[in-house]
Amino acid sequence: MKKTLSGVILLCFMSFISFLNAEISEESYDTCTTISAGKKATIDGSTIVTHNDDSSIADFRLWIIPEADWPENARRDIVIYSHDYVDYGKNPPIYPDIDPSGSPAARIVGSMPQVKHTYRYLHSRYSFMNEKGVAMGETTISIDTSTDYGKEVERVMIDESDGIIDCWLAQDIALERATTAKEAVKIIGDLLNTYRWHKQPGECINITDGNEVWIMEIYGRDIWVAFKLPDNAVLVSANRARINNINLADKKNVMYSPNLISFAVRQGWYDNKSNKPFRPAEIYCPNNTIYSSRREWRAFDLIAPSLQLSPHETEYPLYVVPDYPLSVSDVFKIKGDYYQGTEYDLSVGLAGGPWGNPIRGSGFERAIGIHRTCYLQISQVKSWLPDPIKGISWFGYGHPATTYLTPLWAKMNKLPEFYQTGSRYEPFDPNSGWWINIYVQTIANLSWKNVLSDIVEFRDPIMTAQYVETEEIQNQAALIYKENPDEAINLISNYAYSRANQWFNSWKELGNELFSKYWYIYGTNASNLPEWWLEGIGYTEPVR
Repeated sequence: MKKTLSGVILLCFMSFISFLNAEISEESYDTCTTISAGKKATIDGSTIVTHNDDSSIADFRLWIIPEADWPENARRDIVIYSHDYVDYGKNPPIYPDIDPSGSPAARIVGSMPQVKHTYRYLHSRYSFMNEKGVAMGETTISIDTSTDYGKEVERVMIDESDGIIDCWLAQDIALERATTAKEAVKIIGDLLNTYRWHKQPGECINITDGNEVWIMEIYGRDIWVAFKLPDNAVLVSANRARINNINLADKKNVMYSPNLISFAVRQGWYDNKSNKPFRPAEIYCPNNTIYSSRREWRAFDLIAPSLQLSPHETEYPLYVVPDYPLSVSDVFKIKGDYYQGTEYDLSVGLAGGPWGNPIRGSGFERAIGIHRTCYLQISQVKSWLPDPIKGISWFGYGHPATTYLTPLWAKMNKLPEFYQTGSRYEPFDPNSGWWINIYVQTIANLSWKNVLSDIVEFRDPIMTAQYVETEEIQNQAALIYKENPDEAINLISNYAYSRANQWFNSWKELGNELFSKYWYIYGTNASNLPEWWLEGIGYTEPVR
């Protein structure tokens, strides 16, 4: 039976939508990828920690939470689910009764002693940098429950984890109080030891201060472990626990909960008389699925191809020494990767469509860069600069391959309004930074290779110049800061504010131009489509 061109296109479009719906319904928590690089693994001696927040339900708005002084005996609210659709433009914030995402609404579940002074920090779906240059990301670590052991661990570590601390709150409190990465680990560890973890999957949090990078894994209840990443190393975490082969006796570079080993012994999960090494990730969060391991392989293979790692392994090195020092630009490219040039290339084959669209749903390889990315942040911290100046969060919305990065500082005076505008549960808003990026990303679906080429042609020269310009501004502000801190803060604030608005306005114009150019690319004529694709889908209607 002949297939009409309009029918083929409709079929392909409906298949694409069904892929998206399937993925959104199945994956909302276990969706993020992080990269962490020590100061001797980067091109300029900075440290880098990243976070692709790929949640399909996340509140994408970005806020600056101001610093504050608190009276003696003040208390801090303990709030769970505090980052979903809460208005942080008001102080104190207003917690809604209903969360439009369908997630549990934010609620106050207790209180704790407040410190005398809390620091200014950047706050979105997850908070990620404070004015002291402490930065962090996260990836939810999942348990493979296809085995009886996995089911038991999930029951004990998640279902029975009846505490009142979740990852959002833990990162908020750490950024409010920490001046170093190690201090942030201790703050979060103390929270867990005192108040325990709420009923959620575990987390891997990567934290830096420009001098050190710490990797912390939280498994549930009050069980956690953290270690200092070697300065010359890079670690990748992709929704599974990684910390296995570390020396727990190394008190300088390793921290962990007091009952890390004893609890596993009591549960019968570890025999402390066996002389076998204690492997925290394997015991508390077992997971060897390719959903996670394939992304680890891909990032490591791009960073250290000389290792010739196989994509079929279930466990990779905890970290690798890169073949070349990494820049923010290098990391940005990795964050948008979809296995280009490998046997898993998502832009190849019939499912990629006539123009190599890598956006797929469930049933295909899970890439680092995906359409569900709410935001991407690459935190770059230079330890030798003054605290308010040293940390930059390079921030972008949407699929990393189709977005841009804007430099932001936690110490900025204010953010452009488009960062606090809109909701994914409300109609498209042209005044929203997230919606404008999703607008451009959606146009890319029409003709991926062609649109992406236009995006790269427009974006990359600006990005290249911006990297240089931002470093110059940062260095200039550092010099000024010695004599006039307020002038230095105004310099970086005005620059970042202006740069963010320039990107927003130019990206809106780019979207309009791309839409005008590509909206009718399929048309009604098969001659507009590659012959290999038409043949592969069984199209037989003569070209007219």
